[in-house]
Amino acid sequence: MHNLAGKRALVTGGSGAIGRAVCTSLAAAGAEIVLTYFSDRDGAAATAAAVVAAGSKATVLRVNFADDGNTAAFLRELEAHVPLDILVSNAASGVVRPTADLVDRHWNWSMAVNATSLFRVMQMLTAADAAAPRLRDGGRIVALSSLGGDRAIPQYAAVGASKAAMASLVRNLCVDLGPRGITANVVSPGLVMTRALQAFPNKDQLIDVAKAKTPAPRLVTPDDVAGVVRFLCSDAAAMISGQTLHVDGGYTAVA
Repeated sequence: MHNLAGKRALVTGGSGAIGRAVCTSLAAAGAEIVLTYFSDRDGAAATAAAVVAAGSKATVLRVNFADDGNTAAFLRELEAHVPLDILVSNAASGVVRPTADLVDRHWNWSMAVNATSLFRVMQMLTAADAAAPRLRDGGRIVALSSLGGDRAIPQYAAVGASKAAMASLVRNLCVDLGPRGITANVVSPGLVMTRALQAFPNKDQLIDVAKAKTPAPRLVTPDDVAGVVRFLCSDAAAMISGQTLHVDGGYTAVA
């Protein structure tokens, strides 16, 4: 139903739990995977192994999206792996602190990794002066957001703002690239028990709130998120574009 045979996908932030689930899910549907990581080399290797085990090919590239020079070098390296059919923007980082405690460096880091990374990659993939399309007509763009992208979460101002910026960019990509049959959507998961959650000083409070407000009998898993991403990358979702899909067990439906 979600056959992606012959497709090539770039998944940024492929070393963590959600990135690995997305890579593996797309690979199981037949897509070749190019994945990126920044600091977790072992995690990236584990994702690559999972992709191979799923019957596909994995290429691993390292990039620090918070560094302009490193990002430019990555984009040059990416030239060897185009054209692409799918871009999943999952690279994520940021500083979790009260708004009053944030400084420019915290803000700029969060924006660079979570929002500007998608902007820079899309500029490269859709450059008008390219000899051939780097993102094929009929392609798919999926960006991973979070609950803090459209609501206030304590100590999440910098990250939340960057996710909101990313979602706005996706809506504009929907309009700009729609004539080529390219769709662009956002997937916004509820709280997922990942290693990144451990960095939140108020993680226990966040978990308690998520459990209390989620109508479903459990919290979201990485596989739940990956399944929706794979659907959006398939032909079945050809007319879904410019949307934010909340994968949260009903969390956002509760007042």
